[in-house]
Amino acid sequence: MHTLSLEPWRQEHRFLGRDHHRNERRLLFVVALTGASMLVEIAAGVWFGSMALLADGVHMATHAGALGVSALAYALARRLEGHPRLSFGTGKLGDLAAWSSALLLAAAALWLVAEAIGRLFAPVAIAYEEALLVAVFGLCVNLASLLLLGGAHEGGRDREPEHDRAHHDHNLRAAVAHVLADALTSVLAIAALLLGRAFGWAVLDPLVAIAGAALILTWAIGLMRASGTVLLDASPDPELERAIRERLERGTDRIADFHLWRLGPGHLGLLVSLVSDRPEAPSVYKDRLGDLPGLAHVTIEVHPCPGHAPSAPG
Repeated sequence: MHTLSLEPWRQEHRFLGRDHHRNERRLLFVVALTGASMLVEIAAGVWFGSMALLADGVHMATHAGALGVSALAYALARRLEGHPRLSFGTGKLGDLAAWSSALLLAAAALWLVAEAIGRLFAPVAIAYEEALLVAVFGLCVNLASLLLLGGAHEGGRDREPEHDRAHHDHNLRAAVAHVLADALTSVLAIAALLLGRAFGWAVLDPLVAIAGAALILTWAIGLMRASGTVLLDASPDPELERAIRERLERGTDRIADFHLWRLGPGHLGLLVSLVSDRPEAPSVYKDRLGDLPGLAHVTIEVHPCPGHAPSAPG
C-alpha cells in the first residue's frame, strides 16, 4: 500500500534572526566585560563619594543583569528552535527579553532620579580626581561594548522607515540601549566631575544624573513600545500590508479575514481568508505574493461565495 509522504508539504517553524548566533557570541563578551567594570565602578563610587559615579556603576549592575537576560534569550531560542510545543518557533523570545530589559532600564532610571534628589538635599564630599579616573574607565568599557555589539548601526535604526524597523532584532537593540545608557551616564559623570572640580559646583553631580535618567527613561519607553507590539502580534508593516491587500483583492476576490504578524527578526506570518465568486487554488494567491520580503509562513484559505463578493471599488 502506497503511503503519501507529507515531508514536502510541511512548513518549518524556525524563525530566528539571520545573525542570531553571531549576536549571541558578541553579547556574551559584553556581559563579561560589563560585569567586571560594574564591580570596579560601584566600589569606587562608594569609596570616593561620587553620586554620578555610583549611579554609573549601579546602572552597569542592572544592565549586566539585563544583558545576561538577553544572552539567555539567545541561548534558549537556539536550543528550543523546532520544539513541537512551540507552534511558531522561538523567534519572539528575543522580544520578550527586550521588553523585560526595557522594564529594568526604566526602573534604573527612576532609581537614579530618587537617589539624585536625595543628594540634592544631603550632599556629600566628592574625591574628584579618583572619581574621574574610574568614570573614564567606565566610558572606555562602554565604547568597547558598543563596538562589539555594532552599536553605531543599531543606535540609528529608529530613524529608518517603519517597514525596515519591523524586522529588527529587538533583543540586540535592548542590549545596545543598555550599553548606550551606561555610556551616557559615564559622559555625564565626567562632565559633572570636571565642572565640580573646576568651579566647586557639587550640585551638578545629582543634576546631571537626573538629566541622564530622563533620556534613559525615554529610550526604555520606546523599546517597550517596539517589543510590546511584537508580543501582542500587532501588524508590523503598514506598507507591506497594503501591498498584500492590493495583490490579493483582484476581480471578485475579497479579503474576509487578515492577520499579518512578526514571528521573529526578518520573519513574518500571514493568515488570510478570501471569498470569491470565482475562487482559485490557494497556490495561485500565494504566487501573487512570492516576491514580497519577509513572508516566512503564509496560510491562505479560499471560500466560494457566488454572488456575494462585493463589487470592485469604482
